[in-house]
Amino acid sequence: MSGLILKLSPKERVLINGAVIENGDRRSRLAIMTPDAHILRLRDAIHPEDAKTPVRRVCYAVQLVLSGDASPDEVRRNLLRSVEELSQVFIDHDSRKHLDLASHALVEGDHYRCLKALRTLLPREERLLAAGA
Repeated sequence: MSGLILKLSPKERVLINGAVIENGDRRSRLAIMTPDAHILRLRDAIHPEDAKTPVRRVCYAVQLVLSGDASPDEVRRNLLRSVEELSQVFIDHDSRKHLDLASHALVEGDHYRCLKALRTLLPREERLLAAGA
């Protein structure tokens, strides 16, 4: 049985099933064997007040599932709709590839992989917003 492997830097924090865990002074590797455990790296976390752009709002919603604050079944439809809306703006091939990965991950219930795919769009969104300002 394989699980999620977390490689943690010294003093890195991770949220696992609602508990904040801090790594020690050395790099470490954790194998999470429990399926459907709620896991979020705190260095990747988007704070609610920072979820002001479309991509950040979708990332934040996925993050709520990873932290256990939202039910995957309750938010799946809205998340899929939001990813579809993003695909109306991000029309380049590479962005579409990441949005497809995010959609497939949502359908499969792999929210960590979904968040990872969506986070690649953050710098692109920042550039688009800066160009429009």
